[in-house]
Amino acid sequence: MKNLKTIVLSNQEISPGYFRMKILAPGYSQLSKPGQFVMFRVQCSLPPLLRRPFGIFRVGFMPGDCEGMPAKEFIELIYKVVGSGTEIMQGLHHGDPVELLGPLGEGFDLGNPAEEKILVGGGIGLVPLYPLAERLVENSRVRLLMGGRTRDDIIVVTEFERLGVGTYVSTEDGSLGEEGLITRVLERKLDKYPKSTVYACGPMPMVEAVQKICYERGIPLQVSLEALMACGVGACLGCVVKGVGHTEVEPRYLCTCTSGPVFNAEELDWSNAKVEKMETGGCK
Repeated sequence: MKNLKTIVLSNQEISPGYFRMKILAPGYSQLSKPGQFVMFRVQCSLPPLLRRPFGIFRVGFMPGDCEGMPAKEFIELIYKVVGSGTEIMQGLHHGDPVELLGPLGEGFDLGNPAEEKILVGGGIGLVPLYPLAERLVENSRVRLLMGGRTRDDIIVVTEFERLGVGTYVSTEDGSLGEEGLITRVLERKLDKYPKSTVYACGPMPMVEAVQKICYERGIPLQVSLEALMACGVGACLGCVVKGVGHTEVEPRYLCTCTSGPVFNAEELDWSNAKVEKMETGGCK
């Protein structure tokens, strides 16, 4: 983990309301694991006071120039504009100062290479699944099920396809791919590939539905939870979820920022699951 004062390299709208930001981040290629996140702050702005959490979409290098300048290491964030923090972010340009704390949290377990891998993502929940797919395709067959309300919520499809990932799209209004919920596609895929491992990230109702399907079939499931965070390091206890075995007499809470954001599904109490909704890759 490092606190890095750095600059924006680019910031582009990729779908209505969705932006992709590239940030200079030396050292992150050695530190970052699939599923981890950073706490982001605009350096020159007091409001918003708190940092915002964002999943790491990609770590890479920009080539050096012909005069011998070294390659620039960067990370990419993808976010949806939903509140004051992300409204400020969409106005950032090349060279603007920002601050990163990270990488933070627990990432994905890659599991047994021999198993089929099925990734299920909704909206901005696709972000942590991309670095996971990058690693999984080295040894496993990977399928991605992408869901959204409309075609505008289906982002970065091409990036996954370039990895060799089989992609399946479902939108609630039928504007792209199959009409309906992506969980219906998941049920069909698990009928065909019952020995799969499933990884999911997205809105909590979708994650709950995926958990129920996998639990009933005895399918291993890892979930990346989207949660509001104030500190990102477990100090504020503002992002806790109930762990398995939780009772009012013997409460068992887990911090999403330190115990997660990735959990094995059996670690969590799904009887009354509730995590604050977040559609930005961070909070508002």
